[in-house]
Amino acid sequence: MNTNLSKKKKLFLLSDLFLIILLIFLDQLTKYLALVHLQDKPAIKIINGVLELNFLKNSGAAFGMLQNQKVFFVLIAAIMLVVIAYVLFRMPDDKKYNILHIVLALVASGAAGNMIDRIHNDYVIDFIYFVIINFPIFNVADIYVTVATFIFAVLLLFYYKDNDFEFLSFKQQKKFKEFK
Repeated sequence: MNTNLSKKKKLFLLSDLFLIILLIFLDQLTKYLALVHLQDKPAIKIINGVLELNFLKNSGAAFGMLQNQKVFFVLIAAIMLVVIAYVLFRMPDDKKYNILHIVLALVASGAAGNMIDRIHNDYVIDFIYFVIINFPIFNVADIYVTVATFIFAVLLLFYYKDNDFEFLSFKQQKKFKEFK
């Protein structure tokens, strides 16, 4: 892989890093506020019967699955972060991929935000609860991942074509090395 990055590529990567750090900060700030203002206190009703803030220490995944599997979750998050970094470095600095930078930054921020909780606390702080549909309590990092997944699905269905991801192909990398 060519280690000489263009100025444009460096700017993209720096922007990605800045966005990831900002989003992680916002996630951690909201979790800190939830800890201070919600732990051991009654739920705060935002919209009665619809939405409330309710503190929960979650040592599992969504819907309470895989309780107390800290090492597994930290390992998965670390793998996701490595894969995202690889994709960001390999991604062409073409306008068509601008939205993909944001999507990957959202996923990386969500994974890192919850990973920080698991490493620091052995659990994730959740606090947003949709009472009306009895949806599991979640947090801002979960929102990042959910929104990014939805946007990515739409992009795959309607925007990107099969060959738009050739930059990830090992065959393509081999051809590039042979061409040099």
